[in-house]
Amino acid sequence: MTGDSHAIEVFAGHIPAAGALMGLDPGTKTIGVALSDRSRLIATPFHVIMRGKFAADAANLLKFANENAVAGIIVGLPRNMDGTEGPRAQSVRAFVRNLEKLTELPIGFWDERLSTHAAERAMIEADMSRAKRKARIDAAAAAYILQGALDFLARRRLTP
Repeated sequence: MTGDSHAIEVFAGHIPAAGALMGLDPGTKTIGVALSDRSRLIATPFHVIMRGKFAADAANLLKFANENAVAGIIVGLPRNMDGTEGPRAQSVRAFVRNLEKLTELPIGFWDERLSTHAAERAMIEADMSRAKRKARIDAAAAAYILQGALDFLARRRLTP
């Protein structure tokens, strides 16, 4: 899948009816990773990868995907508040272009505006310490991104 084929509507047509989805929140220093259950109801924060060389990061992500029988990957696309795409979005698109050369798994984008802010707000409400939030925020943001996509896919299945 390339170009606009990463739109969530197109992604939905390339995934099987069941199977876990992996959510990614790629940042400049880390990649937050989340995983859904096989029935795609709930996204759970899993871990954070400290970014290094692309080949090592991709191998780590694809190993995780294989170990968890992942059926597809949702990647947070960082758009500006007005919906335009800046340098961060272009960096994520480049990451996905390189990743899709290494896997047959379908990859879709989900608008990640405010995902980190929402995840952090939920952690603060849960009275999590600043140190714990810092260590877990990227995985929580990946889960927030993935949950948004899961909810969209569920609504799409229910709408005739």
